[in-house]
Amino acid sequence: MAEILLIDDDESLTELLKSYLENQGHSVRVGVNGSEGLRALYAKKPDLVVLDVTMPVKNGWDTIEKIREVSHVPVIMLTARDEEYDILHGFALGADDYITKPFSFAQFAARINAVLSRAERQNQHGGEQIKEGDLIIDMRTRQVWRGKKQIGLTPTEFKLLTTLMKRSGEVVSPQELVKDVWGAEYAGEVGHVRRYIWHLRKKLEPDPENPKYVHNERGYGYRFQAP
Repeated sequence: MAEILLIDDDESLTELLKSYLENQGHSVRVGVNGSEGLRALYAKKPDLVVLDVTMPVKNGWDTIEKIREVSHVPVIMLTARDEEYDILHGFALGADDYITKPFSFAQFAARINAVLSRAERQNQHGGEQIKEGDLIIDMRTRQVWRGKKQIGLTPTEFKLLTTLMKRSGEVVSPQELVKDVWGAEYAGEVGHVRRYIWHLRKKLEPDPENPKYVHNERGYGYRFQAP
């Protein structure tokens, strides 16, 4: 099973989550703030990080920024902050999922398994390359290039772009993208697609307001078409 790092200052909650996840076969380490969590990340290199936002010493926003400077490890934000702005901010900083408190342990476990499954599928593509126009995806190194410029994507943005490019020219519905990128467990979370398409465009497109690669077919879905 997976090595999971929990970074949260709510000791009662982390004890419960640690026990629950260990009963499912995972190995769990806990950091009570961002600084302690980062030290554990550097030392142990976990398979997945679960990260709170509001913490002393170093908050979750600062922590995920530091994580993304050094690692593509999947990150799930776990927080009581459920405003749209906070959710979008979490995705913009590189979160792979965002769970708001309160939540059920069954939902929490399902989200963890889905994120881990996505990461595992990405690791199985070996040295494959996908090329459309001036855009190249190297599946081995997980690097994306537009011409001579490297585009830094989060793991979920990378999976979303890969899914669209593999179906270049086709219109892919939000429901299909949710299933292919996030997993069947996220069937009701089509809002994820809209948020991630926007963040993907901001990184990928020379002008995100006038996209050249990821096009919106209103009422149907999204289509990748390289110029």
